[in-house]
Amino acid sequence: MADITRRLGWRHLRSAPTAHIRHHRAGRLVHDGPGLTFWFRALSASLSEVPVADQELAMAFHARTADFQDVSVQATVTYRVSDPATAAARLDFSIDPDTGAWRGAPLEQLSTLLTESAQQHALDVLARTALSSALVDGVAAVRERVTEGLAAEPRLPATGIEVVAVRVVAIRPEPEVERALRTPAREQIQQEADRATYERRAVAVERERAIAENELASRIELARQEERLVEQRGTNARREAEEKAAADAVRSKAQAARTVQLAQAEADAARAVGEAKAEAQAAWLRVHATADPAILHALTATRLAENLPRIDSVTLTPDVLTGLLARLNGPAGQAGPAGQAGQAGQAGQAGQAGRSGGEA
Repeated sequence: MADITRRLGWRHLRSAPTAHIRHHRAGRLVHDGPGLTFWFRALSASLSEVPVADQELAMAFHARTADFQDVSVQATVTYRVSDPATAAARLDFSIDPDTGAWRGAPLEQLSTLLTESAQQHALDVLARTALSSALVDGVAAVRERVTEGLAAEPRLPATGIEVVAVRVVAIRPEPEVERALRTPAREQIQQEADRATYERRAVAVERERAIAENELASRIELARQEERLVEQRGTNARREAEEKAAADAVRSKAQAARTVQLAQAEADAARAVGEAKAEAQAAWLRVHATADPAILHALTATRLAENLPRIDSVTLTPDVLTGLLARLNGPAGQAGPAGQAGQAGQAGQAGQAGRSGGEA
C-alpha cells in the first residue's frame, strides 16, 4: 500500500519498489512506474497501484477419481503481474488518494481466476485416474497438467498475469479410505516385522544349537582326552610296576648273591677254623702222646686247679701225704693202671680235702 501524506491541499505519494504506480490527471498518464514519489492534487488525480512482486496463492479443493473416490488436493501457485498497464486496465487496482488503500479487491479476483483454472485442469486429470494411481503418481501428473493448462490459459496473458511455478503439496483420500488403504501396508509391514522376528529367533535358535553342539563336542573331546589320560596313567603305572619289579628282582638277586657269598665266606671261615682247630687238636694230642705221664698229671692238676673255686686254705692229712710221698718215691715202671687209679683216688681225696678246707 502506498504511503500518502497531506500538505496544504496537496498530497504526496511514496510507493515501494515492488509496487507499480500509474497516475492519471485529466485523463492523461502523468506518472507510470514502480517506486515513484510525487505530489498531486486529490481532486484531479486518478491513482492505480499494481504489485509486481511474486505472489503465493495456496489453494485446496476436492476432486473425484475414476473409481468414484473423493480426494483433496493441496497446491500452491506462484504468479506475478508481468504487464501492470494491462492488469490495471482489466482489473480495478485504483487506490484512495487520501489513504492509499485499494478501492476494490483485485488480488482476490486474481486468486479466484487462478484457483478455478488450476482446479479445472486438476479435476480433468484425476477424473481419468484411479485412486491408487492418483495417490502414487497423481502429484506429478497434476502438477504437470496444471502447469501446462495455466500456461495455455488465454485469459491470464490478457490480464497481464504470468505463472511462475506450480507446486502440488499432497493428494489425500477421505480418512476412512486412507485408513483402509493403510491397512494392507500396515499388515505387510507387520508381516515383515514378524518375519524378521521369526528369522531373528531362528538365527538365535541356530546359534544356540551351534553353541550346544560346540559344548557337546568340547565335552566329547574332553572325555577322549581324559580317557587318553587314564590310559597313559595306567601305562605309566604298569611301567612303574614293571620297573619296580625289575629293580626288586635285581635287588633280590644282588641280596641272594651277597647272602650266598657271605655263607660261602662263613663256611670257608668255619672250615678254616675247624681245620685249624683240628690241626691244633691233633698237634695237642700229638704233644700229649709223646709227653711224660708225670707232666700230663701236672697239667691235669693245673687245669683242674684252674677250674676249681678259690681255695683259701688246704688241709693235708697224713694219709694223703703218705700216698703222695710213696708215689713220688716209687719206681716209674710200677705206675700203671692201678697206680693211676691210686693217684686218681689220692687226687680226689686231696680235692675233697681242699674243698673242705675252702668251705672251712
